Amino acid sequence: MSAQNSVKPDAEGIAASAKAAAKGRGLPPVHKWNPPDMGDLDMRIARDGTWFHEGTPINRPELVRLFSTILRRDDDRYVLVTPVEKVGIQVEDVPFIAVDFDAQGSGEDQVLTFETNVGDSAEAGADNPIRVERDAETGEPSPYVLVRDRLEARIDRKSFYRLIDLGAHADHDGVSWFGLWSGGVFFPVIPSDQLTEG
Repeated sequence: MSAQNSVKPDAEGIAASAKAAAKGRGLPPVHKWNPPDMGDLDMRIARDGTWFHEGTPINRPELVRLFSTILRRDDDRYVLVTPVEKVGIQVEDVPFIAVDFDAQGSGEDQVLTFETNVGDSAEAGADNPIRVERDAETGEPSPYVLVRDRLEARIDRKSFYRLIDLGAHADHDGVSWFGLWSGGVFFPVIPSDQLTEG
């Protein structure tokens, strides 16, 4: 446990530090930073991808984008990290939403590239796997794609329906599954024998 700090973390200070660290080029190397833990910030990412600060939605896309570039997952805790401080935030599901995708090629040669609500893109494959969780009671699928180091995006409903149109049946662990090909990898969605038509 880190010692209690008398300085309360604030979003404006973190944004300023993040902007200085970014230097306008790509994603900051948050995996290399190990600053003091300043506790938790009253910030939350809702299941629909909306960012809140002190209960109020953050309506400035450029600010949300800035915060998203310094987001990191440490064990089971999400943190905003700058070279000088680290603060915890709440994430209801996963931090990002995949709002669209592009498909190139077909079958085993297909490549799916996802775009998130904060402007990231991720090409699904071995380094950026797709996974689908199903609700134990309803069977409702929740699809996700890894965007970057331990940070996932939930694939929105309209995109998932489009993906299903691109699905195929393939062997997975000796059983036929319906799933998706991308980057030479097959990602299972549902066992073929559980797939209902219509």
